[in-house]
Amino acid sequence: MQISSTVLLLSSLIGNDPTQSPLAARLESLVTAHKGKVAYSLKHLGTGETIFHNADEVMPTASLIKLAIMAEVYAQANEKKLKLDEMLTLTKDEMVQGSGILNDNFSPGAQFTLRNAVRLMIVYSDNTATNMVLEKTGIKPVNDRMAVLTMRETRINAKVFKGSTTSIDPERTKKYGLGSTTARETLRLLELLHKGELVSIDASKAMLEHLKKCDDMEKFPRFLPKGVTVAHKTGSVSNARTDGGILYFKEGPVALVVLTNENEDKSWTADNAGNKLCAEMAKSVVEHYQKASPKK
Repeated sequence: MQISSTVLLLSSLIGNDPTQSPLAARLESLVTAHKGKVAYSLKHLGTGETIFHNADEVMPTASLIKLAIMAEVYAQANEKKLKLDEMLTLTKDEMVQGSGILNDNFSPGAQFTLRNAVRLMIVYSDNTATNMVLEKTGIKPVNDRMAVLTMRETRINAKVFKGSTTSIDPERTKKYGLGSTTARETLRLLELLHKGELVSIDASKAMLEHLKKCDDMEKFPRFLPKGVTVAHKTGSVSNARTDGGILYFKEGPVALVVLTNENEDKSWTADNAGNKLCAEMAKSVVEHYQKASPKK
């Protein structure tokens, strides 16, 4: 049977090219072994090499969508609509369950800056801080900003754990939960950050510093050797694990996005299969480029 050039082109775009590189083959083997739906994208930000798999499939983000929220904060600050040093006051009504440190360590009435709320949202994935940030930016403006950046599937649907009362799109809330994206769109967002083109050079630098402090060590950073810095944001819900970020190492940097959904393993342990897939993919990327680098 003769395969048309169109089919070959389509296969290349979704990551199933029969002439794929050793790295693509390794990543595909990991995806094939995973019991769940996977989409990923990769770009070496120095050489421009890219690898995609289901990169245009719309997938749930879980807390990975907080990357887009952060971008909106810095964009509105750049437009003088918000002040990063504005003081926010924690209220009992804003406190929600899930990831973060505010609920267990702070009482209503605590005050901190909007900048620090963003820090809590990114570093500790704090859900309460996220809702406080969204109260300032609004939900729809995040999606509008992403659409302007040609990332129309990168959307947040509601405040965290307040979907029934704050959703701006109940249908998408039901389908994707907190937010949605594609591997290709999140990769583009990371590339803009790396180039200093997400809002501004200074804003991009500040956002990357937040991402470098992410405390989730169960995904990309887990199996990486010393000397690799990861600027990333992760997400976790029962049937989905996500991670997106930039791996900085001597042979890098490399932007990597891994989205999973409908996972068979719904456990809440470090060894969750979705967590380990993210970790193994990051490890494979670094090892590939380290081995490919000319030895001096």
